[in-house]
Amino acid sequence: MKPVLKSAKLANVCYDIRGPVMARSKQMEEEGQRIIKLNIGNLAPFGFDAPEEVQQDVILNLPNSSGYSDSKGLFAARKAIMHYTQLKKIAGVTIDDIYIGNGASELIVMCMQGLLNPGDEVLVPAPDYPLWTAAVTLAGGTPRHYICDEANEWNPDLKDMRSKITPNTRAIVVINPNNPTGAVYSDEILREIIQLAREHQLIIFADEIYDKVLYDGITHTSIASLADDVLFVTLNGLSKNYRACGYRSGWMVVSGAKKTAQDYLDGLNILASMRLCSNVPGQYAIQTALGGYQSINDLVAPGGRLYKQRELAYKLLTAIPGVTCVKPKAALYLFPKLDPKMYPIEDDQKFILELLEQEKVLIVQGSGFNWPHTDHFRVVFLPNSDDLTEAIGRIARFLESYRKRHGT
Repeated sequence: MKPVLKSAKLANVCYDIRGPVMARSKQMEEEGQRIIKLNIGNLAPFGFDAPEEVQQDVILNLPNSSGYSDSKGLFAARKAIMHYTQLKKIAGVTIDDIYIGNGASELIVMCMQGLLNPGDEVLVPAPDYPLWTAAVTLAGGTPRHYICDEANEWNPDLKDMRSKITPNTRAIVVINPNNPTGAVYSDEILREIIQLAREHQLIIFADEIYDKVLYDGITHTSIASLADDVLFVTLNGLSKNYRACGYRSGWMVVSGAKKTAQDYLDGLNILASMRLCSNVPGQYAIQTALGGYQSINDLVAPGGRLYKQRELAYKLLTAIPGVTCVKPKAALYLFPKLDPKMYPIEDDQKFILELLEQEKVLIVQGSGFNWPHTDHFRVVFLPNSDDLTEAIGRIARFLESYRKRHGT
């Protein structure tokens, strides 16, 4: 038989958070080796469970979950999301403007599939959450990466963003709070992005999945709350704020210049109907999660577990010679930089594979987030303090060895 080949559409689609190095990690585990995983923001394996009242609501409603829901989602869940948009000061959102999906990830793919034609371009941040780049590519579009400036606390370089706009540009993706950098953008920067979208008639896709995982008194503004004459699609969900990754319960909210987008919205309705509905048990978690006690606030406050682990990871990483890092204001990650003179790296995937095989610690290389240089990596600070200390100690040991072998 002839070899069965993957679709040509997948030729440039990558998701290195679960890429070849993770496959090697899995193989090592099957051989009996213990790997410390700092590669993915999956909270449950580290003892961060969904709030008990949310779990109970899902359990109690299982008997009601056997049938399909409306293709956009349960009414009560969408009503709770609508109330949340009001709290975030996003104007004019109705029940019909809300789509519930199997996590925000499904909806990221869906909103790109519904929009893009071959040759269309979308501005995506670098570094980014790589699903955005993959979704644009899979939909036949071309991702154009605008630089976020590490020297300016990882804020978007608006000059670079403007320079990437062409007649083929359809949209701007804004990941705020940002994964992998932990940056949170000011209202001033968000307004400047809106002005660019206004001038060039672009859609703004706002990934706000970490909007409650905030440290040091930082507040988050939904970009869609700052204008109503631009089309916004805002994505969020239960995975991070409510430690419910496996529930696959996310949502997408359309707001702003909806009257100009009826044909696009018709396309989204078709795509929502084609998958019939998102999983119904996970939808039953939404109303209780959004309306209940916000236990995430305890975790991110001084003395809270996430706060303490961020502090510890930042302190240990920046104590390593040649490692610098902008302290994250939000989310679950650090994105440290390696001094290229001390750590000359040609292939950062090969670099982290070497770390995995020598020290049994799994991280993700910076190029996995579409960062154009080989001098960064992402670390998840979810393990408990003892495991985090052990893991970063192993990274330090590996870097010392690498420095002696390759540094100048």
